Amino acid sequence: MVEKTDVVVVGQGIVGLAHAYAAVRSGRSVCVIDRHSRALGASIRNFGFVTVTGQARGEMWALAMRARDVWARVAPQAGIDVLQTGLTVFAHRPEAVDVLAEFVQTEMGERCELITEQAWRRDNPAIGVTPFEVALRSPHELRIEARDAIPKLRTWLEREHGVRFLEPADVIGCDAARVETTRGAVQGDAVFVCPGDDLNGLFPETMARHEVTRCKLHMLRLGATGVKLPSPVMADLSLVRYEGYSGLPTAHVLRQRLEIERREMLAAGVHLIVVQSADGTLVVGDTHEYGDAPTPFQPQDKDALMLDALRDTLPGMATDPVERWIGSYAWSPQGPWFSEEVRPGVHMTVVTCGAGMSTAFAIAEQVVSRALNTDLSEAA
Repeated sequence: MVEKTDVVVVGQGIVGLAHAYAAVRSGRSVCVIDRHSRALGASIRNFGFVTVTGQARGEMWALAMRARDVWARVAPQAGIDVLQTGLTVFAHRPEAVDVLAEFVQTEMGERCELITEQAWRRDNPAIGVTPFEVALRSPHELRIEARDAIPKLRTWLEREHGVRFLEPADVIGCDAARVETTRGAVQGDAVFVCPGDDLNGLFPETMARHEVTRCKLHMLRLGATGVKLPSPVMADLSLVRYEGYSGLPTAHVLRQRLEIERREMLAAGVHLIVVQSADGTLVVGDTHEYGDAPTPFQPQDKDALMLDALRDTLPGMATDPVERWIGSYAWSPQGPWFSEEVRPGVHMTVVTCGAGMSTAFAIAEQVVSRALNTDLSEAA
């Protein structure tokens, strides 16, 4: 028997779930198809860090601000705990101070502030931080536990919004109003394909035209120290990686110094993000390695570089790893995301910069609004 629905979503990572949510908000019935019974890819292998501050200036920053607001509304409804809020970026070098000083003067510095080392230590006396010049404090970010949040989001969409998640199946064909799977066909008026880093599945020619490849990253979970971080943490290396900072003129001078002092870390794509889970453990990362088929192996030397980066900022937090994993997400040199109508009524959306958790809700609003001729820009 052929399943019938208004909208078919292919993929149940965060981008697919965001499209499903946008579609049900428009009043459509929705079916979701995935080859697995649960999300296993980039959406559960990340920091769970909805990051606004540091996203590329312009569209990406605006998308992250909007997506953050959607997360803040959806999380309590779906039973998803917000474990941390905000962000602290420590500037250990004078050149990093210059980047942060320039940043807060832009529109991206909205509601952010620079605080002195003395003021920060007064508020956080239990946390041992390497001496720093100033710290940027942002109020915008949310931190959730991704591996728990994505299943809870799926359950909420199913229970409260009537989204149907079909039995696991591979999609073998996709055309206007009909999706062919290994378990049969599904008919819908619109189809949204959200393949993540599946380069050779549906519409590989589109992925190739956008030069989509993969980014492999290493991540660690470290044992609890009994100290509670007031927010997620970044530091100097992040200022030459995140485009909201690295696109500023002062970032070039900081990179020159880091190329001398932290050349090996930069070569491995290491920068520091530290978030804390409910049990006190820390998720720390990460590295970046690009290619269409990165190896599944996790060399110890790259994990050691991440721990060295942590010791640069929070030396007392560098406990032994209790868990290690590899992530992989879609990446393209052409831009941070794309969506196009690959066939009449079939829309393909890929976030190609590793910021799916931070932007997917906002991207999906735009894509679905355009495809279904509706307006989802207002909070709902």
